[in-house]
Amino acid sequence: MRRALDLRAVALVLLLCAIWGIQQVVMKSVAADVPPIMQLAVRFAGASLFFGLLVASREGRRAFADGTLASGLCLGLIFSLEFVLAGSALAYTTAAHTIVFLYSAPVFTALGLQYLPEERLSPRQWVGIAAAFAGIVVAFVGPGARPAAGLLAGDLLALAGGAAWGFSNVVLRRGRVGNAATAKTVLYQVGVAAIVCYGFARVTGQARLTPSTSAILALAFQTLFISITSYLVWFWLLRHYLTSRLMLLSLLTPLFGVLFGALLLREAIEPRFALGSLLVLGGILVVNGQLLRKTPAGAA
Repeated sequence: MRRALDLRAVALVLLLCAIWGIQQVVMKSVAADVPPIMQLAVRFAGASLFFGLLVASREGRRAFADGTLASGLCLGLIFSLEFVLAGSALAYTTAAHTIVFLYSAPVFTALGLQYLPEERLSPRQWVGIAAAFAGIVVAFVGPGARPAAGLLAGDLLALAGGAAWGFSNVVLRRGRVGNAATAKTVLYQVGVAAIVCYGFARVTGQARLTPSTSAILALAFQTLFISITSYLVWFWLLRHYLTSRLMLLSLLTPLFGVLFGALLLREAIEPRFALGSLLVLGGILVVNGQLLRKTPAGAA
């Protein structure tokens, strides 16, 4: 049975959120050489090679004869849709709106897992999720140049991306793929995502790669530290801890992204960002309140 978050889990997720926040800065810094969707395709392809060899060495020819193939491919497709939908949303709405609606994912995960007693949230915890999501809205949404109606199509695409991300965790919990080894779980996702993201890049005219030194270093970082190392740790955490609680902590990722953008790219931070960050942190503490007191015996 998956357990409530402890300090080790929180420390690991904070580290992952920081790495994923740096990722946003890295992708932005080389976007002129390699469009973001193409960066995703390349890093997923590199990770697919690594995890494919790892799974083959451990399980041999019968690696996909364990009944996980169908749910694994379904998981990979939903995982891929998150990136395609988020990328498409940027053509119709602002980056801030895309972040807000994409990070609705913890809400969809919590809704999809309410049938599992250990994942079910109390009314107080739902208030915490609402506060954390409100914090993302406050931190990232401000006055824009375009009217809200003109952003609706992009907002809906980003929301669909958030739903895809959120429900991918439900498939992971309910499907047979949830019983597969962590390396195989990641392989299903990055393997399908490499194909889908490259196909999307080709169709939209974004399959461009200028092999500058900075682009090569950025792709190497994303492949080794994001798509291999961080995914291994993240899916290990999903296997051992309550999914809805872990997903709520992922709301810290865009906050780290803004902080690293300010430190490394000299981007300005608006005052509302501080208020939004406090709301996110407060909501996380409300949902994971056991970290402030002794963990209940039944949660271990």
